[in-house]
Amino acid sequence: MTITATEVLAGLDLTGRRMIVTGGTSGIGLATARALAGAGAEVTVTARRPLEIPGLRVATVDLTDLASVRAFTDRWDGPLHALVANAGVMAVPDRRLSPAGWELQLATNFLGHFALATGLHPSLREAGDARIAVVSSGAQLRAGVDFEDLHFERRPYDPWTAYAQSKSADVLLAVEIAKRWAPDGVVANASDPGRIHTNLQRHVDDATMRAMGAMDEAGNLLHPDGYKTPEQGAAPATMLAAAPIPGGVTGRYFEEDRTEAAVVPGGPRAESGVAGWSMDPEAAARLWELAGRALRTA
Repeated sequence: MTITATEVLAGLDLTGRRMIVTGGTSGIGLATARALAGAGAEVTVTARRPLEIPGLRVATVDLTDLASVRAFTDRWDGPLHALVANAGVMAVPDRRLSPAGWELQLATNFLGHFALATGLHPSLREAGDARIAVVSSGAQLRAGVDFEDLHFERRPYDPWTAYAQSKSADVLLAVEIAKRWAPDGVVANASDPGRIHTNLQRHVDDATMRAMGAMDEAGNLLHPDGYKTPEQGAAPATMLAAAPIPGGVTGRYFEEDRTEAAVVPGGPRAESGVAGWSMDPEAAARLWELAGRALRTA
């Protein structure tokens, strides 16, 4: 039986711990936020538009807009014990750029979270034992970060390659944070939530959904073997944000079953594990510098 986020936290008291979950208004983000709040944490979720969710604090943040991210981090006061970088976009059908000029999936899934984490670094350091849980995807096995053409200016734009690149970048974010911020007591890891029906699939056309076995001919969603509920998909990130994990485990990637992944060659035949390009320390450092430059010039 697949465990849920609430079950991951069974018996834990998170009273007094302050946490942020991006994209926490629906899907696995909302399931994560509710599980953390249910264990006593003070949880703030980010959303692109103002709304109210009982039991949670909601902040309006657009991850594609670095000024919006900066405004939020400037307002944050006091320690931050966990940041769950969950918000994302998938399979945007055509090439689109953020205001900073980054390809939209890379801008949303990686750059916005980089800006958020670095802006909140003083608060994470103040906590003394902070966690960062980055929600990646098994898609990171399909493509690494193409530093020669990050934004598809020369190569043909492909929605799934762009998504895979952004999810490899997410793992690299955890790798570099783990290296840079270990002296501050910050632990950072990434994870794969598995396959779940959420708003993330809003850009995926019906033909692709049918090819994946996730939709019938009448347009009804199907749940093939291996599909999870949002509450089950939230379990890995929830574990990384708040549950006990062995000391020194940072900069790693966890499978959807919450086990640490083996490093494997990426490619079309890879079915599990984390691609070597997603764990490459040189790539992580290079991407960090590029992101930092984007923030300085925004």
